[in-house]
Order: sequence, then C-alpha cells, then structure tokens
Amino acid sequence: METTAMHIANGIVDGPVSAVFAVLAVAALAFCVRKARNDLDERLAPMAGLVAAFIFAVQMLNFQVLPGVSGHLLGGTLAVILVGPWVGALCVSTVLIVQCLLFADGGLTALGLNITNMALLGTAAGYLLVAGLLRVLPRNAQGLAVTAFVASVVSVVVASQGFVFEYALGGTTELSLPWVSGTMALSHTLIGIGEGLIAATTVATVAKVRPDLVYALRRFRKPAPVVEAGVKA
Repeated sequence: METTAMHIANGIVDGPVSAVFAVLAVAALAFCVRKARNDLDERLAPMAGLVAAFIFAVQMLNFQVLPGVSGHLLGGTLAVILVGPWVGALCVSTVLIVQCLLFADGGLTALGLNITNMALLGTAAGYLLVAGLLRVLPRNAQGLAVTAFVASVVSVVVASQGFVFEYALGGTTELSLPWVSGTMALSHTLIGIGEGLIAATTVATVAKVRPDLVYALRRFRKPAPVVEAGVKA
C-alpha cells in the first residue's frame, strides 16, 4: 500500500498532544494574520491568492521517492520567496485546511500538527535560509533559483522532524524513535529535492518576467551605496 508524506492521519499522535498543537497553530496563525496586515498591498494580495492556488494544484501531484512512498510539494519556501513569511504561512495553512476538509488529506484531529509542521516550521526554516543565502548569493533569477532549491530541501526535512518531535510526545504506536527520525529524514530529503526543483523553476521564471512581484528580491535589496559629500577647500 502506498503512503503519502507528509500529512499526518488521525490516531498517529494521541489526542492531548494533537489538541496542544491545534491551540499552538491557531495562536501562531492569529499572529501571522496580524503581521501580514503590514505586508498586504495591491500587489501582494492578488499574488497571495495565486500562490495558494498554485501550491494547492501542485500538491495534488505526487511523485515517487521510495517504494511505497510518494511525496508532493509542501510549498513553504516557495511561498516565503514570493509573498513573505507571514502571508506565506497563511497560504500554506489555507491549502492544508481545504485539503483536509474536502479531500481528507490528513486527519481532522491532526490538522494542528500538519499546520505546525508544514505551514509554520517549514516556512520559518525556509525564510531563515532565504534571508541568509540572499546575503551572499546574487539577487537575480539564478541566485534565487539556487536559494529556493537549498532552502526547500532543508525546510522539508525540518518539517519532517517536527513530526518526529510530536510523535515522541504522543505517538500511539511502538516504533523506535531513531528509526522514525531516520526514515522521515531520508524520505523527506528526497521529497525536498523534488520540491526544490519545482520551487527553483517557479521563482526563477517569475523573477525573470516580473521581479517586482518577488517578495524576497524586494525585501533583501542591496543597500544603496553611500556617497560621501565632497569637502571644499
């Protein structure tokens, strides 16, 4: 039987731990909504809708990573590059909620866990890497593509280890924690490579056509050179 990483189903993590992470997810998303108000403008608002729709569509396409295991784009890094961390987290969360309610992709009781891992941890890790890499890489389509690829791989693995932490707190089966961690890391490294290729291609294309729509290029602009005033003798 084939399994799809990395949506958590009902019953994998016990009720109390799932409830705690549901509360955590709601609080974090409320904070994101508050912060996102400062970013949303006539340019970013429609872009956010397009990003959410794109992530939703691409998440419906699974690719094989291991025998019996398939993966799909999580979208955290792609979202933060195009619309920033706060709006990006909301975009990914919206996709996860719709998928859970309409397509039963991930359990309803595990929705807080899935949002925490993919929409919060994934986007946070992706944004930190993007912010760091764009300080040393060229701020153009090529540099953005490399940034998107590296940040995607790392953010997907970080999101997978969020599940390992949750499983350690309230896992309902008797699986070895090192085995769970290693298996998740291996499979999600492969998923991250697939996601990285998709994200790199997407953001590079947008950057070539409309660089003004790429949040990361606007946010991490090179500082203007300081021109010292000449001193008259």
